Amino acid sequence: MVAAVRRAHHALGGGRGSSMPVSAPAAGAATRPADAQAPQSAQSAGTALNLLVIEDDPAGDLSVPRMLDACGKPVRVRTARNLTEAARLLTDDVHCILLDLALPHEEGGEHHGDGAPAAAGPCPAEAAPTGACADDIEADGTPASGSPATEPDELHILRRVLRMAPRHAVLALTDGTDAERAADAVRVGAQDYLFRDELDGRLLNRAIRYAVARKRADLAQRQLTESRLRAQENSRLERGLLPRPLLEGSELRFAARYRPGRSRALLGGDFYDTVRTPDGTVHAMIGDVCGHGPDEAALGVELRIAWRALTFAGLSGDALLATLQKVLENERDSEEIFATLCTVDIAPDGRSADVHLAGHPSPLFAGSGGATPRLLPEDVSGPALGLLPQVGWPRRRVTLGRSWSLMMYTDGLIEGRVDEGRTDSTQRLGQQGMLDIVARRMAEGARGERLLEETMTEVRRLNGGELTDDVAVVLLDRER
Repeated sequence: MVAAVRRAHHALGGGRGSSMPVSAPAAGAATRPADAQAPQSAQSAGTALNLLVIEDDPAGDLSVPRMLDACGKPVRVRTARNLTEAARLLTDDVHCILLDLALPHEEGGEHHGDGAPAAAGPCPAEAAPTGACADDIEADGTPASGSPATEPDELHILRRVLRMAPRHAVLALTDGTDAERAADAVRVGAQDYLFRDELDGRLLNRAIRYAVARKRADLAQRQLTESRLRAQENSRLERGLLPRPLLEGSELRFAARYRPGRSRALLGGDFYDTVRTPDGTVHAMIGDVCGHGPDEAALGVELRIAWRALTFAGLSGDALLATLQKVLENERDSEEIFATLCTVDIAPDGRSADVHLAGHPSPLFAGSGGATPRLLPEDVSGPALGLLPQVGWPRRRVTLGRSWSLMMYTDGLIEGRVDEGRTDSTQRLGQQGMLDIVARRMAEGARGERLLEETMTEVRRLNGGELTDDVAVVLLDRER
């Protein structure tokens, strides 16, 4: 095989007098396993192409002539007689491996880069995207019991190389009379194959560059696929964590909007929920964990689920908020984390409600007969959860009447900029700006889903784009 490689090198411009000895790793060079880091991109700026030849040379002559790649740069060649030696030469700067499938079988099992026996385990997906795993082959090279196919012994050598170098391009070299073995090698995981009797400089040059490019593309596609799968899983998880209101038997209409501030996220630190207990009382809640990251989003979900469980257990008011504060204190990562909260308990007849504020903006209320929307009084309010120990949260009883609308929101809705998003503007929408928008939309007949959609659209327009903070809005309507 070395003779064939020599012929190819000469065809690429090398001569017998310009042979370059196989270079061992420089002193102190990394010899960690190849799967620790992807090899450098082939023929990047100032980088020569490095080829590792794994072949048993009976003559013991490991010097090969100088070979030039397509860019005229010298190809650095390293030659190994066996897999143990190959593991020592397989550093991160190797771009391609040329493996002789006729390499004699080694006794003593597979080795890592340090020469230690490899631990048993499943082969990585990069090493064997199709076909049976190397574990399907027994130590003596015969198929294991229950293997899906019978493979030649030489493919066991290939599988071991793929396990040893899952991120490197591999070319399989075999006899021209054994086309079936060559095709099997590609099926198992090699990027391409070459026949000894047909090997020339042009073919070797093209095959090396093609194998390196194909391996890079395969790895990039695998990373992209894994990234998409992770994104899909995260999306399904976040959607599953958004609440489903439990209002069966209630005459109230429910609408909500939720927009996280994190880029491409579905869930932020804001949270809300609405349930109806067996006595007919409708309980609604909205809250905001300080911060915008995934930790805050997770804490918000925990508080929402705890609120729902405590509400169905019969807790309300001070007892419920005090218990939620304990949950927050035990689940938060830092003592500086706090959460604001607004709870509303609407009587079974729908004509009155008890409101508790824990550092949260007061709800917006609109009565019947075209009354102008207004904010419920905020003078009776307690601190945010997690700020002060052993505190109370006063209750305010409000009269709702026969027909009404109640809108609960987080501060992300009122902290957007005005002047249509001028970056130099320091003016915020504020509660009064929100009231003006809602009043105009209600005067035009907007209610329910339409009212929320038009309000959110107007707020975003004034902000000049999407809001940077998490936003949650809950709207409850009663019409008689």
